[in-house]
Amino acid sequence: MSEDNNTPRPTDPTPPAESNGEEQAESRPQDTGDAATTDAAAAKPKLSDEEKAAKVAAAKAKAAARAAEKAKESDQPAEPKPPWEEKPVPPEHADAGDDPDVQALAAALPEAVLGADRYADEVTVTVPAERIVEVCRHLKEEGGFHFLVDVTAVDWPEREDGRFDVLYWMHRHSDSRRLRLRTVLADGDGIASVTGVWRTANWLEREVYDMFGILFEGHPALERILTWEGFNGHPLRKDFPVEGIDTGAAVYPDVYPPGAGPVGDAEDSKEASK
Repeated sequence: MSEDNNTPRPTDPTPPAESNGEEQAESRPQDTGDAATTDAAAAKPKLSDEEKAAKVAAAKAKAAARAAEKAKESDQPAEPKPPWEEKPVPPEHADAGDDPDVQALAAALPEAVLGADRYADEVTVTVPAERIVEVCRHLKEEGGFHFLVDVTAVDWPEREDGRFDVLYWMHRHSDSRRLRLRTVLADGDGIASVTGVWRTANWLEREVYDMFGILFEGHPALERILTWEGFNGHPLRKDFPVEGIDTGAAVYPDVYPPGAGPVGDAEDSKEASK
């Protein structure tokens, strides 16, 4: 016979001890209301006038001692600041003809050094564009500049003696020395590729071609690397519209044929987009 689920289960036979009202009162926390606060305040001894005056005098003496200590610290000379904080001044350009690497290059390749400039402890050597491969190969094989850090360009659209600076940045691991080469090109002129000297120039020259439109003659595959084929214009030229132009020939072949699309200034772009 199964037990009824409503049947109460046996409990602890020991009944709880009966407690009177006094024990329950002792188990409750003490009242911490206003009465207790009043009693504590009443129990606190009152200070006499002489004791109050003594406490005020001690606080004043402590404050005076602290002020004297701060004044003493301010009289001590401050630690010297680094030069760029003491008197920050911009670096100045200086002739770098006395640089050992510049002198070695000029001695090995006569008339290859058109100028040398030192700025912020970095040396830039200006060389003829037509001798760039010869100069780079010498600096790598004889000068120890085995690592080509970067190839880039600077656009000077208002300059009459050549619109572009093409820059080559090299590094020598033996003494962590860096050297920069600079050549000047007119708009539309090309320059020989140095991929035969440093293979990493492959990607660097492609970026300069893509962004500035400078042609590197003898490059194994001179194609755009950041934009797409069919993109019109070169975004890092200073006459390229800031808002961009629609060069979607590769994206919209039904609208623009390869190599086409609006080119020119911003007004041309706006008219073509209507």
